Amino acid sequence: MTEIRPRNAAQTRADILSAARRRFGSEGYERTTLRGVAADVGVDAALVIRYFGSKQDLFAAAADFEIDLPDLSDVGPDDVAGILLPRFFAVWEEDETFLALLRAAMTSPLAAETLRGVFAEQVAPKLITATPDFPVQRIAMMGAFVIGLAITRYVLVNPPIAGLSRDELSRWASPVIRQLLVGPAPI
Repeated sequence: MTEIRPRNAAQTRADILSAARRRFGSEGYERTTLRGVAADVGVDAALVIRYFGSKQDLFAAAADFEIDLPDLSDVGPDDVAGILLPRFFAVWEEDETFLALLRAAMTSPLAAETLRGVFAEQVAPKLITATPDFPVQRIAMMGAFVIGLAITRYVLVNPPIAGLSRDELSRWASPVIRQLLVGPAPI
């Protein structure tokens, strides 16, 4: 006998989003199907379409998240990494949306563009307030470092990086972040 879900549109929508994040995160954008997401929730694929439209629209909703970064304009150079790293850890470890987006970006141009958009719209405007010069280069290098670190730790699960505690990783990453954002330019 098939279990009948109680009618609760808000909960069903939330369940679909959660299942979509898991699927996009584990299977990537291309291999994730609306039927697979629907099956995970125990609903028909038509309901997923009714709530979200297309697979692309479902992905956009599943990949929507906020990074809470403060204004860094009055932060001293030695304090920048200490303020940023806990915020990055919160996104990396406590928000399944980011990891789904990160994993999907490895195979999907749409996901990669979404990730670039998050960085351009949410991260770069905050980082620019800390940079003394060459903001485009500094922010791009910071993006490469942070995304590379997240991929190495959470997607590739490279033991020397994945095995570090937050404090240990922060001690290794802080001087790099400081150099990239506020250290002397290598030019």
